[in-house]
Amino acid sequence: MLPERSYRAVSRGIECTAKITDLTYRIEPGDKTRIAGKILEQGQIAYCKLSADRAIAFAGSSGDNVLIFTDDQGAAVLGIALLHFALRRATNIVWHPTRVTKEARSSLNRQRPCVVWLTGLSGSGKSTIADLLEQELHAAGCLTYLLDGDNVRHGLCRDLGFTDVDRVENIRRVAEVAKLMIDAGLIVITSFISPFESERRMARHLIGEADFIEVYVDAPLAVCEARDPKGLYKKARAGHLKNFTGIDSDYEAPQNAELTLPTVECAPEVLANEVVDYLQNHLFIN
Repeated sequence: MLPERSYRAVSRGIECTAKITDLTYRIEPGDKTRIAGKILEQGQIAYCKLSADRAIAFAGSSGDNVLIFTDDQGAAVLGIALLHFALRRATNIVWHPTRVTKEARSSLNRQRPCVVWLTGLSGSGKSTIADLLEQELHAAGCLTYLLDGDNVRHGLCRDLGFTDVDRVENIRRVAEVAKLMIDAGLIVITSFISPFESERRMARHLIGEADFIEVYVDAPLAVCEARDPKGLYKKARAGHLKNFTGIDSDYEAPQNAELTLPTVECAPEVLANEVVDYLQNHLFIN
């Protein structure tokens, strides 16, 4: 189990989506030694903090407080959590409503805010298309912001590496920022490898189905490696870059993206215009 990855869970017959928000330490089964760890492997035990997307029954210190994590179909048990106590801060925070709403900002901006989420392998052409797309929208008078994978790692995500755990957290942070930006009435373009289906699904759920447009920038690994604009594939093949997507870390291609852009067959300018057409046809822009 990876911290901040969402899992299907059941507690007393009530289904919810739950995740580990903090893996405090692992516990050795024999001598109960506490060991630092970032991920929970099969068969391991850990002390964690959890969050769920809905309220679940909790009876103080009763041994009945069990949360069962399952696969997406609910057929296989992935893990079992014994709940010891509820975090006070989970119940004493209230969202403060504001008079100026997302709808009001959207009306002022004369556009329907959304997130255009570009995903694909390194070298597929994501950043190029994202930049061209923003230029087109800006020229048309749209208010936009581009969140680029490399750029956010200079600030917002500079403490993260490229392990699976860090990739999950990277996408979680970006999704939260994108959500704030569409609340401000902007059209947000994101350009991230975002290799895991579960995190792209998390981003979609967080931002909202109606405001999330997944765009698969499709290019075969061999083509991306031949392009290798930053020399990263060469370093990965030489063993100098670990956890590199497509080489020693998986990429899970989208199965139901709103748009698929074949970068081998079309110029990036043509593909950027395809996204503009989609936004116009679905009334995000005039």
